[in-house]
Amino acid sequence: MNILHSIGELSGLKGPIVLAAGTFDGVHLGHRALIRRAMQEAATCKGTAVVMTFDRHPASLLRPEKAPGLLTRNAEKIALLEEMGIPALLLLPFTSELAAVPARDFIASLVQAASRLRAICVGSQWSFGRGGEGNVGLLREFGAQWNFEVIQIDPIQSAGLPISSTRIRTVIASGDLDQASACLGRPFLVSGEVVTGAGLGSKIGFPTANVDVVGMQLPPNGVYAVKVLRGGSVLTGVCNIGLRPTVDASATVPVVEVHLFDFSADLVGESLSLEFVKFLRPEQKFAGLEELKAQIARDCASAGGVL
Repeated sequence: MNILHSIGELSGLKGPIVLAAGTFDGVHLGHRALIRRAMQEAATCKGTAVVMTFDRHPASLLRPEKAPGLLTRNAEKIALLEEMGIPALLLLPFTSELAAVPARDFIASLVQAASRLRAICVGSQWSFGRGGEGNVGLLREFGAQWNFEVIQIDPIQSAGLPISSTRIRTVIASGDLDQASACLGRPFLVSGEVVTGAGLGSKIGFPTANVDVVGMQLPPNGVYAVKVLRGGSVLTGVCNIGLRPTVDASATVPVVEVHLFDFSADLVGESLSLEFVKFLRPEQKFAGLEELKAQIARDCASAGGVL
C-alpha cells in the first residue's frame, strides 16, 4: 500500500482518483462498506482508490477535553486498510493550519492535485473544512462545479441500529464487548507499547507487562481473561484495568497490566494487542499484598479455564 502524507502526492497516482474520505477510527463494518464502494468505483474507471484520513482524531486538536477514546492507533488502522487491499492511503497530518483551511479551498486542492478526481465516497455525517463548515450537500455543489461524483454511503446496521465509532465506544465503555466486536467485524482489541512499571508484580510472583493505552477507549475497570497478540504469536493471560487501590491510593488514571502465562521475556518497547475474552471480576482493594497475591492466583485459575 502506498502511503501519502500530503495532498500534492496524489499527482503521482494513476488517475482517475476515487477518494474514500473519513476519520475511519476502528475501520468498522460501515467504514469497510464505504471503502469497498470506492474500490469498486476505481475498478470500473480503471483508476486508483485512495483512503483519505488524518493522523489523529480531529477532536484531539480542536476539542482535546472532549476527544473520544480511540478504537485504533495509526499502525493498526494502516494494517487493517492494507488487509483490505486498498492501493493508497492519504494520511494527512491534522494541524492547526489544515483545520483553518476553508471547505472550498480544501476540495479545490484535491481537485488540483489528483490526476483526475472521479469521485469522493463519504458517510452521511462527514464534515470538512474550517469549523466543519462543509457537509455532503456542499460537497455535491463542489462536485457539480468541478466534475466529480459524490457517493454517499448509508450506515450499515447491526442489531437494528446504525454502526458508528461513537456507538462502538459507548458499548465498550459499558462492557458489551460482544456488541463492539459485532460492529467492528472482528474482535475488539486494545493495543499499546509495553512500558517500564514499578516491578511490584515480579516481587509477588506475578510479573506484569504495563501497556501504554493513553488515548485509547477502554472497557470498564476490572480483571479479564485475555489473549495477547505479540507479532505473529498469540499468548494468554490475565489483565487488570484500573487504579490499583491496594498499592496506590492516589491514582486517578487507569493502568493496564497483563500477566502472561508461561512467559518470562522482557517486553518493554514491544507493541501488544489485548483481546478481552471474559470479564472475571471488578477491581477491588485488598487488605495487603498477601491477600492480593492469593486473589491473583485465583484469577489466573479462572482465566485458564476459559482460554
